Amino acid sequence: MRHRKKFNHLGRTSAHRKAMLANMASSLLVHKRIKTTVAKAKALRMYVEPLITKTKGLSTVGEKTHAQRVVFSYLQNKEAVKELFTEIAPKVADRPGGYTRILKLGNRLGDNAEMCYIELVDYNENMLSASKSAAEKKKTTRRGRRKKTADVVAPASEAAATATAEATEAPATDEKAEDTTEVKAEEPTEAPADEAKEEKSEEDTKADPKE
Repeated sequence: MRHRKKFNHLGRTSAHRKAMLANMASSLLVHKRIKTTVAKAKALRMYVEPLITKTKGLSTVGEKTHAQRVVFSYLQNKEAVKELFTEIAPKVADRPGGYTRILKLGNRLGDNAEMCYIELVDYNENMLSASKSAAEKKKTTRRGRRKKTADVVAPASEAAATATAEATEAPATDEKAEDTTEVKAEEPTEAPADEAKEEKSEEDTKADPKE
């Protein structure tokens, strides 16, 4: 019976499951990345991350020896234990957990099982370089200063002033031209007025003898 046992049994007995997880953990520590199903990867993450945590905070030789023996009791692989304590431990010293990453790949053709890569976070050089470049870009960016409203309004007002000046100058020249044309048109009208006065004076002189 499985009363209050919530972990994934993976369809295996206890001994079979422990042996499988030990072999997968050893392969992960040696090769830094393995391909498996998502269910096994989640079970492996719960199995291997506490073992990686045991490599941290070892101040004396006795503590390190004891931790190595405890990890060896789980893995039963001397090469994996040596790789863990000599190569992996210095890299994960500043990381407060979360030593592995699961990258999903899609479903397998045979049984449609969901596949993935499980890898050590500090050994994926592509993602580390991408994160470093993104951090550098964020550091180099600077906030641009906004232009003051006076600086923005002044050029606009200058442009508007020049436009209004040009508009006022153009009608002035047109008015002058109209004035000249009016003067030229009025000059010939003065002569008929003089002729009309002369005719009136002649009529008056003719009217005087009758009186």
